[in-house]
Amino acid sequence: MPGPSVLIHPDVRDVPVTEVLFALSDPARLAIVRELADGPLDMADCTAVPDMPKSTRSHLMKVLREAGVIRNEPVGRNRRISLRRDDLEAAYPGLLDAVLGAARD
Repeated sequence: MPGPSVLIHPDVRDVPVTEVLFALSDPARLAIVRELADGPLDMADCTAVPDMPKSTRSHLMKVLREAGVIRNEPVGRNRRISLRRDDLEAAYPGLLDAVLGAARD
């Protein structure tokens, strides 16, 4: 069993596509994913959702993590978040690019 700072990351192939789409349907969560498309960030450096309570930001990250969209791992006293692009592409080819492309339009 993982320690308290280690979070569970599901195998994306076990996550229904409806859960992935739900996670990507919220504007704030989508903004986080768009920011992570450029590469991993320390959670404190994520500027996609400014002026948001820490509890709300944590909930957004939890929904994305449980849907298999992001990885959230401890790095020292911080948390590093990254997009699980390869996992999503393997499970649902073209989905992430389609959603990110539509979000730009």
